[in-house]
Amino acid sequence: MREGIIEKMADIYGGLDIGSVSTKLVLLKDDEIYGHYVIPTGGNSRRSGNEILKLGAADKGLLEKDIRVIVSTGYGRYNVDVGKQISEITCQARGVAWLIPDVRVIIDIGGQDFKVIQLDKKGHVKNFAMNDKCAAGTGRYLELMAGVFSVDVKTFGTMGGDEDRAVEISSVCTVFAESEVVSHIAKGTDEKEIIAGVFGAVSQRVFSLAKRYIGGDKWFALTGGVAKNPGVLRALEKISGCSIKVPEEPQITAAIGAAILAKGIIDPQHRHLEGDTSYPTN
Repeated sequence: MREGIIEKMADIYGGLDIGSVSTKLVLLKDDEIYGHYVIPTGGNSRRSGNEILKLGAADKGLLEKDIRVIVSTGYGRYNVDVGKQISEITCQARGVAWLIPDVRVIIDIGGQDFKVIQLDKKGHVKNFAMNDKCAAGTGRYLELMAGVFSVDVKTFGTMGGDEDRAVEISSVCTVFAESEVVSHIAKGTDEKEIIAGVFGAVSQRVFSLAKRYIGGDKWFALTGGVAKNPGVLRALEKISGCSIKVPEEPQITAAIGAAILAKGIIDPQHRHLEGDTSYPTN
């Protein structure tokens, strides 16, 4: 029975993305997504990586060793013992370009940082920039602000009002911005206007980094957990003047790219990065 399963499942490849907030796994089979999983990273990225590999394998009736190659990415990629580690920039670009072939600019907003990736016409990384020195403009910033209003971050994303009536949150520092929000609440400012101001502050912070890469483009792709926040989405569209394409599952795009690259290690026809030095691999 086991031999039959292994033979049938031998073409499964894994992409493991260990982020600061969540850990994601994508299983690829016959160039299609065979399964995808998301769990909290918690305080131990090695443990979350191993847990999600067990989860994905068990869900498909496999052992971990039945997955031919696994590529890990994200900040915790070196904490798991898998086939190869590849940078999140590379994996994010590969995953989004696979889903949206004509993409030229990707903005990825994660739990602790955000990044902008510019691609050429072939879907190769042309340039990129990261903000990893401050929580402003990240998922962590939104979690803290949601806490001020005693709601979860998912509910918080639906609570903003008209962007034209949003209050200005001028502080870049998350701690001072939180104080501004508390001050507006104390003054009796409308809650929706304050929250709209928070979304505007996040979007302005992101766009200040992204605008030189967007240039004259009319749209860009948005990924990461924050891409599920409708308030940030509206504010970012307004500030950028662009339309935004969000993949159906914006949290797993880097894991998709990692799975595709895992297949490329075995199958020469899928070695899209062979000889392409525009992709950072470490």
